[in-house]
Amino acid sequence: MKQHFLVLLLSIGSLRLFSQAPPAADSSDSKTLKEIVIKAYEQNRTLSEVAAPVVITGPSQLNRFSNMSILPALNINPGVSMEERSPGSYRLNIRGSSLRSPFGVRDVKIYLDDIPLTDPSGNTYLNQISFYNVQSAEIIKGPAGSLYGASLGGAMLIHTQPRQFDQGIDLDYSLGSYVTNNLHADIRFGSDDRQNDLGFTHQSSNGYRQQTQMHRDIGTWATTLKSSDKQELKAYFSYGSLYYQTPGGLTKAQYDSNATQARPGSIAAQAAIFQKNFLIGFTNIYHITDKWQNSTTVYGTYTDFINPGLRVYEYRKEPHFGGRSEFQYKDQFGELQFQFNAGVEYQKGFFNTRDYGNKQGVADSLETDNNINLWQYMIFSQVDLRYKGWVLTLGGSLNKSSVEFINLYTLPASPSTIQTRTFENKLPPHIGLLRKLTETLSAYINIARGFSTPTTAEMLSSDGMFGTNLQPEDGMDYELGFRGSLLHDRLYFDFSGFLSHLHNTIVQRIDTNGVYYYVNAGSTKQNGIEVYISYQLVEQSIGPINSAKLFLSYAYHDFHYSSFEQLNADYSGNKMPGVAPHTVVAGLDLYFLQNFYFNATYNYSASIDLNDANTVIASPFQLFGARIGYRKPLSKKFRMEFFAGADNLFNVKYSLGNDFNAAAGRYYNAAPGRNLYAGIILKDLFIKSTPHS
Repeated sequence: MKQHFLVLLLSIGSLRLFSQAPPAADSSDSKTLKEIVIKAYEQNRTLSEVAAPVVITGPSQLNRFSNMSILPALNINPGVSMEERSPGSYRLNIRGSSLRSPFGVRDVKIYLDDIPLTDPSGNTYLNQISFYNVQSAEIIKGPAGSLYGASLGGAMLIHTQPRQFDQGIDLDYSLGSYVTNNLHADIRFGSDDRQNDLGFTHQSSNGYRQQTQMHRDIGTWATTLKSSDKQELKAYFSYGSLYYQTPGGLTKAQYDSNATQARPGSIAAQAAIFQKNFLIGFTNIYHITDKWQNSTTVYGTYTDFINPGLRVYEYRKEPHFGGRSEFQYKDQFGELQFQFNAGVEYQKGFFNTRDYGNKQGVADSLETDNNINLWQYMIFSQVDLRYKGWVLTLGGSLNKSSVEFINLYTLPASPSTIQTRTFENKLPPHIGLLRKLTETLSAYINIARGFSTPTTAEMLSSDGMFGTNLQPEDGMDYELGFRGSLLHDRLYFDFSGFLSHLHNTIVQRIDTNGVYYYVNAGSTKQNGIEVYISYQLVEQSIGPINSAKLFLSYAYHDFHYSSFEQLNADYSGNKMPGVAPHTVVAGLDLYFLQNFYFNATYNYSASIDLNDANTVIASPFQLFGARIGYRKPLSKKFRMEFFAGADNLFNVKYSLGNDFNAAAGRYYNAAPGRNLYAGIILKDLFIKSTPHS
């Protein structure tokens, strides 16, 4: 397959020989990534003016793949890895953070617009977000505690609405391998001052392994009311119903003999997830004066979670509420621009978890019954100074959280059945300094301290035992980065190198009974280099080609245990499991004068160690994918699009979303083989000019 990739690169390079036309303005990534204004750290600046490792996934990345998931688009970003363990089950890894996430999303703080999507337990149900709910996503890599709370993995800011509001109706339908169906409808109505957006998405699939069926329905309503030039009120409602089966990990022998099989016992236990989630949030933005502004969000959410698993039949009720209020002050003193942000965020949860025996997929006798009361708050502040090409950012936050665990199965409750853990962090600083070298080039240094408390799922092992010894992670991250564009903005690059040293690193264990639990692994050293480059090969029409662009994303991660002794084993110096030392994503985008387009993508991952002893690995793999399409404008606004594509074009066998330190050798989760898809998009049906109030 390396030969295929070389042929692709040579073909791309040959296009440049015919590209001698002068540069012209277009919407290619080399320009978009440089000029787009991002919200991260509340700075509302272009990437070239942000002194932090921030990347963005926008429409041009999202629309290169099928409309099933945001996963492949996020994975274009170096240092970011989103994995699918089975349809509907996702894991998000930012610079090795999946070591704490056997499933789901942990150690990454995620916001949906201004609403904290991460609950007070530290968990995020990212699978309750549809592909169509994401207009763009900003990812902060590494500690982001100055504004986004205690976490070492980073933060992700999801934006659900486009920058420009237009009335109309969008209809999308696509189908694919494994009896996959995807339907979406979106209705936008109102005016600039009274915007409404109603969306509905239905997805279903039989899956690529035994016991991997999935169906998901998500309905949303986003509305914005601009009551005056000073005030704006936003509301967001969503309801999601998700069901997906869980096939379980395989041993190497099982994986080699039949990678599509489920773990023995999974089918008999009817192992699956039944998940319903309701979210309601309100945000008020008020411009107090020309210099002062306040943004306040309040929200509530309820999750109903049922999991018949191999060992237990679990029921979880997870209501929680919270809010965030932030003040911003801006002023200018001669050539010095000054910005100050300060605020508070609070979350409160009342969870109940019950475990029953699982008898052929039916809940049997009660084994555990626990109430989990959680609260956490964060007080944060940040100062930004801009002066003659220099940008200085200073920030920090105070975080406090508490977990009260009440064992209801032993009644009456006694002090021994009520346990409480409270965590307070030292003030984690964030210091960023950027220098604009030219109008299009900048360099920055970023120093941040991270503090990450154990999540409730990490303190509460899967057999219902509450851990009292697990300690928070603590670490420092040092970063050097360069961003900018060259060759009349045709070449865009984003380079960063980082040194990160962590203490009390939290790692997962699985015992012989399949019970998940967590321990602190001493100290780790996590160093790396991450590079993104895009080059506009063709900017003006040449023959049938209207535009051609190439991009390359590369990450080198050298993650080791510095000191880690577990019982009689010494893993000091070993590679941390779950992290590929080398990953590559490359792509070619061609747009033709006849409204056709072609996107090709190459993915490479080096081998991944799956246990602390470094004795088990997941093999390296190379993947190719492509999408072709045709866009036909049928009127001034209305557009029809047909597309078709393939993922894993050469039907490579590989394992993704692996289990780490798994008992009985059940490390492997087979990923899908060659899979095809096709679809149709009707964009801006019945659209008319948005009335202005």
